[in-house]
Order: sequence, then C-alpha cells, then structure tokens
Amino acid sequence: MRSKDRISYFYDGDVGSVYFGPNHPMKPHRLCMTHHLVLSYELHKKMEVYRPHKAYPVELAQFHSEDYVEFLHRITPDTQHLFAGELARYNLGEDCPVFENLFEFCQIYAGGTIDAARRLNNQLCDIAINWAGGLHHAKKCAASGFCYINDLVLGILELLKYHARVLYVDIDVHHGDGVEEAFYFTDRVMTVSFHKYGDMFFPGTGDVKELGEREGKFYAINVPLKDGIDDTSFTRLFKTIISKVVETYQPGAIVLQCGADSLAGDRLGCFNLSIDGHAECVRFVKKFNLPLLVTGGGGYTKENVARCWTVETGVLLDTELPNEIPENEYIKYFAPDYSLKSPGGLMENLNSKSYLSTIKMQVLENLRCIQHAPSVQMQEVPPDFYIPDFDEDQQNPDERMDQHTQDKQIQREDEYYEGDNDNDHMDG
Repeated sequence: MRSKDRISYFYDGDVGSVYFGPNHPMKPHRLCMTHHLVLSYELHKKMEVYRPHKAYPVELAQFHSEDYVEFLHRITPDTQHLFAGELARYNLGEDCPVFENLFEFCQIYAGGTIDAARRLNNQLCDIAINWAGGLHHAKKCAASGFCYINDLVLGILELLKYHARVLYVDIDVHHGDGVEEAFYFTDRVMTVSFHKYGDMFFPGTGDVKELGEREGKFYAINVPLKDGIDDTSFTRLFKTIISKVVETYQPGAIVLQCGADSLAGDRLGCFNLSIDGHAECVRFVKKFNLPLLVTGGGGYTKENVARCWTVETGVLLDTELPNEIPENEYIKYFAPDYSLKSPGGLMENLNSKSYLSTIKMQVLENLRCIQHAPSVQMQEVPPDFYIPDFDEDQQNPDERMDQHTQDKQIQREDEYYEGDNDNDHMDG
C-alpha cells in the first residue's frame, strides 16, 4: 500500500470565464466556484497545483479529424453566419453553440487531461485531477451534448502509451457515448458507464446489450438505469460491478468521469444521489491503488457541482471536510445554510430490486466471457505521438508558441499558485 498519494491538480482560471450563452445550462463558471471552494478548505496545500498547457491542434488531432479541429480553431461568433454548411456538418448550434474563446476553452480543458495522463505515465503522481475535463460526448468529427473536444479519449490514448489496458468508468447521468464509441473495437480500453436510459433521454445510447464489437466485444459495459436511483442501490451496484471489472480486466490505470448531473436536484438529471453517495464511488475506485485520472463532466446546478467536486477532492486526499463552508468569493451561492453536503432528494426510485438484479446478472454474465484475463497478444502499444518541432520562420506569427507552451513539459516552480484574481466576475 502507498503511504501517501501524490496528487496533481490542474486548473486554469480562464476556463471558468467562458460563457455558452444566457439560456444554456452549461455554466463553466461552476469551475471557478469549485476551485475557490477547494482553496477555502485549503486542499491546495496538500496537492501539486498546475496550470495545464493549452493542447496544440496536432494533439487534439490524435483523435479528432484535422478538418474538425481546424474548423473549431477558425470559427467565431462573428463569422459563424458564413459557415452554415460546416456548422451543420460538425453539429454546432443550439446544444453546442459557437462562443467567444471556444477553441481556447477546448485547448485548456483538453490540455489538463493530457497533462494529467502524462504526469501519471511518468509516475510523477498517483492521482491526477482535472475538474474542467470529462466532456464525454464529443465525437471524432463532431460536437455533441455541450462537448466539442473529447479530452477523455485524448487522455486515454496518452495512458495507452504506457499501459496495456485502461479502464474508463463514467458516473455522469448521461451515457459516456463518445468514449465508448472511440474504443468500441479494441480490448485495450474497457468502458463502463452507469447512466439513465430510456424515454428519449440524451444521447439515447447505452443499452445493456451494447457490448463492443470485433476485438472489443464484451469490453464495453453499460448499466442502464431508470429515474430516481438512490445512494444505496447505486453504490451497491457500482461496487459489485467495478470490483468484478477490475478483477477480470486487470487494468494498468483507471480514468474516472465524475459528472455531477447524477446528483439529486440537477437541472438536467433525474437521479437521486446525495453528494456522499456520489463521492462513495470515487472512494471505492481510489481503493484499487491504481494510477487514477479523475475528471468532471456534466452538472447543471452549479452550487451542487462545486460542493460535489470539492468533497471528492477531499476524498482523493483522504481529508474529511467540515460541513460548514468557509468564507470564499462565491459564498453567497451556498446560502441559506452554507453547508457542504447535499442530501439525496425525495424522488421515487423507479429501479425495482428485480430490475437492478437483472441488469447486474447481465453485466456479470458478459464479464464472464472475458474471464480468462485478456490475452497477452493485445494490440501493440502505440509509440509516443510525435509532436513536430515548429520552424519559427514558417509559422504564422499569431500561432507562434508562447513561452508557457514551450515549457509545457517542464515542471515550473512558478506554476504553484493560490488562486489568481483572474475570475472576479460572476455570471448571472
């Protein structure tokens, strides 16, 4: 057993200042709120805090198509009217609007997940956290469900350079379809998603019968749930399935997507989990003592998102947090009781014991099909992706590397900071 986990935490204040638009449920401002709550509990003193590098287009194109990355790079709110065809092709519009600094937003949250994976690969930490990441719906050539770049796929590709098998676990209320699809044909990544399924619920995929195909058959696991699932049923099912998965698959590293829209009272969710129930899943995964990359994801009642990810940061640090929220810049959001824990709701749990039992049996049955630990002849470990040296003279001056980007592989002393005042504004 490790005596003390070394934890790397990635945050850039700029990520919380982008604005999807007045009626859009996604509020990146929740990331500033989370960070300030983490600071107010002084958790930053127990971790290494880094500002992530902004992922280069060439890094984003390790998964996404070059034309799509290029389009995200080029499009702005002022020019979007000129690109009706491309907007439709790349699924940009109401759910995935074009907003100011869209590409930089993608570069920051994807850079955080890539950096997190690299630090784990180089054994510079045991656990790496990027609450800005977890945008699991983005596809190779299209945006989807508020997600533009799939940082999780990029992080997993990075981990695959050092690990023969990577386990991806998703507790967002929505199916982790983009990650599942990216690895649907390979046994080198097992994807496990617990999500609401049915009644035309977005994205409409994630039936227990979706298993993966070809080499990836039985390496995609879906746990479709109904409205109102509570802590007891969720955590019991989660622990049973994840224990069996880890025992059977024996991953070298785990990526955990902690979407907070599975909490009770979420604007877009329909589950009934308390923060304690949600955090129990994080605690359980941590116990396997495997290199662990933790991201955010959905979550549309921002004060609960901030509470949840702060509690989970505490869980990853083995630190129990007092329930009374300390003074911080966003304290008024936590009125009237200023308490950290949120209880589950009062929704009816539509998941009967027999329904949950059936799902569990189906999943365990599918796992038995790969019981005899994955074959040694797994697909080749890919080489480290080649990032070209840029010729300063040939480069567009607007795209020339800034010093920070050049330093991205170097651990800089001055990157440790206690919350720059770069996010003093609020959104409505």
